[in-house]
Amino acid sequence: MNPRPVDREDPDRLYTIIGGRARGDEPAFDTVTLIVSESEPTPAMQSEHARILRMCRRPTAVVEISAQLRLPVSVVKILLRDLLDTGYITARHPPSTTGWAWQPTQETLEQVLIALQRL
Repeated sequence: MNPRPVDREDPDRLYTIIGGRARGDEPAFDTVTLIVSESEPTPAMQSEHARILRMCRRPTAVVEISAQLRLPVSVVKILLRDLLDTGYITARHPPSTTGWAWQPTQETLEQVLIALQRL
């Protein structure tokens, strides 16, 4: 099995990109959270930050950003947190599936169960 480009990334480069910061699993972002740029990159901005802003002119998932930058999701989340804290991006979270407004009735569930048993 050949390692992916991210797996071959120089750890020193990753350390430099995030300025040595190591945050745990960033709660502000899920891998499917959509990121949208709120402004254009500035000349003094870190190159990865500028690439993210250009990439996210349309809503883009965190995992897509990671793939396009060829950086681990954990590193991308730290970069995104920087941009979120400075107001350069907004994050659109996916709708929660835990609070559904519609709940199936007992009768519907029984019909589904019967249909599955017939398979």
